[in-house]
Amino acid sequence: MKAIIEETLESLRESGNLRAIPDDFSDSWRLDFSSNDYLGIASRTDWQREFLEGCADADKLILGASSSRLLASRQQAFSELEQTISEAYGHGRRALLFNSGYHANTGLIPALATKGSYILADKLVHASIIDGIKLSGAPFARFRHNDIGHLRRLAEKAVADGFRPMIVVESVYSMDGDSADIEAIVELKESLPDAFLYVDEAHAVGVVGEHGLGLAARFGNRVDLIVGTLGKALASCGAYSVTSDMVRDYHVNRCRSLIFSTALPPISALWSRFCFSKAYGMDSERKHLEELGKRLAAGLGREQGSHIQAFIVGNPKAAVDFSSRLREEGFEVLPIRTPTVPPGTDRLRISLSAAMSTEDIDRLVASINRIKDNG
Repeated sequence: MKAIIEETLESLRESGNLRAIPDDFSDSWRLDFSSNDYLGIASRTDWQREFLEGCADADKLILGASSSRLLASRQQAFSELEQTISEAYGHGRRALLFNSGYHANTGLIPALATKGSYILADKLVHASIIDGIKLSGAPFARFRHNDIGHLRRLAEKAVADGFRPMIVVESVYSMDGDSADIEAIVELKESLPDAFLYVDEAHAVGVVGEHGLGLAARFGNRVDLIVGTLGKALASCGAYSVTSDMVRDYHVNRCRSLIFSTALPPISALWSRFCFSKAYGMDSERKHLEELGKRLAAGLGREQGSHIQAFIVGNPKAAVDFSSRLREEGFEVLPIRTPTVPPGTDRLRISLSAAMSTEDIDRLVASINRIKDNG
């Protein structure tokens, strides 16, 4: 075993793919372009103070749940958060809290993929979705990224073979920042008998759609299940599903990652509710973030861009080197390498925040272009 571990680490080191937990980014002169703090809430110390002052009552400062949701004696913080999310999405749907997006996807998908299901997932869905699919044991196929025609052909074949299609997509993809055509996918789902549509909105919640509820919210019950995260734009931890009463009750009884995990600390649920409510009204920040994305795209010679953009370098070692050179110039832009992305597409993943200024974007663009031109 030891020899295999040593061999694996050496192979990763030689290829430029050896990973390590980054050092503390406490240097105030560096701008962090690798965070998922899309709305800048994590840096709002004034809101942190407001929240903590509101939790001065010792009965609210519960720092540990000590048991799973099905056994916890204190449910108020969780229930209030779920109620707030449910009311925001409307259409009679209900939210269910999970410890993380990974817990959500690796629990929800296996529970949903019952006998006769055939999962159809976009080629670029997150690793947590892939792991959920594998855990389900259901037959599956991957369709070409955002290729509705390919999805349709696979779905129609699944129906012809006697299966129920379960379509799994993200609304905003985490490595390129591009979006799925949710409307076209909804229409396709509705043309198929007994199909189910699962949309992961991890990188959309807080950022896009009315009140920052993502791209799928406007379709109401036509999207069967939405997954949102609390740990990115909403600056907290955990995730949630939004679905019908019946499907929610089913997951309370069949979702193993919910049933067998100790619940989040109640104070985390209170903070999530605080941030969710704040983000609901942050339209000006969303507009500013959109403008920053356009400015970055223009500076890099692209026609359009979102709050996530990729600068393709091409190989792991070059990505690490480019990242190091940017760090010397005051920017944290971490490299993303194989196997997170396909070979040959190793990159710098640039994440924007509404807390940034146009001058911040211009400085980053100037550094990227200078390093690129100088080899």
